[in-house]
Amino acid sequence: MSLPSLRERLRHGEVLVGDGGWGTMLMARGLVPGTPPESFVLDRPDAIREVARLYLDAGADLITTDTFGATSLNLASYRLADRAEEINRGAVALVREVAQGRAYVSASIGPSARILAPVGDTEPEEVRGAFERQIRSVVEAGADVLCIETMTDVTEARLAVEAARSISRDIPVIATMTFDRTPRGFFTIMGVSIEKAARTLEAAGADVLGSNCGQGMDAMVEVARAFRAVTSLPLIIQANAGMPESRGGALVYPETPDFMAARVAVLLEAGVSIIGGCCGTTPDHIKAIRQAVTAHLARG
Repeated sequence: MSLPSLRERLRHGEVLVGDGGWGTMLMARGLVPGTPPESFVLDRPDAIREVARLYLDAGADLITTDTFGATSLNLASYRLADRAEEINRGAVALVREVAQGRAYVSASIGPSARILAPVGDTEPEEVRGAFERQIRSVVEAGADVLCIETMTDVTEARLAVEAARSISRDIPVIATMTFDRTPRGFFTIMGVSIEKAARTLEAAGADVLGSNCGQGMDAMVEVARAFRAVTSLPLIIQANAGMPESRGGALVYPETPDFMAARVAVLLEAGVSIIGGCCGTTPDHIKAIRQAVTAHLARG
């Protein structure tokens, strides 16, 4: 089974549902703190299949691959750089096996874990090269979409989008950044505004813009409106289940599936085309979001 063009579906005004948090789900399946989640591709493929299937059954139209930290630069910290291609290709294959044409395989491309020169010690060319290596692997393995996510440095995000476009002019590219609320509005920790992010990433060739992580649903409504004011591209919002709170020595995300689903209509009215979840969200959250999207569309 083959899926219709993602670009065409968004161009025609369709609303899609993303999946939710992967770290949350893998930790529940034994991921040890300090261990890279990408190691599960090598050591626990059963867990990857299980999580993908749970999100598919919850109604997600896009299923994320376990490749968020799978650039060679990031994997080098865990002595896995020489297995980067194996991890990236394997992660795509596992999700494709589960999705079977019922959902898009969305290859996650996270930050390189390096700080660009001149502030840091890593040259932009090295970071772009690492993105190209990762993106080539996931594209050749059959990813349907690239999701460059959780970026805070717009230069690094631009390098990732440009790397994607150097590998493929055809594959859809989603680009999201993580913003914090400040007295002057929403900015990343590197001082990037929503307007600057939108202008830069649209010019670099992204097809879909938006935000993930960092905020709960109420703040993400404001983020979505700010994006819609500066771009006509389709928007994606993948909120945390609120900000984590310490309860009984454990971190708990307070936003319930019903709480997040109740904000779906407002996000859609703000012009969002893809709604999913990030940290703390589970298949229950995605199921509730799916139901809210369906109900909103049925009301016209």
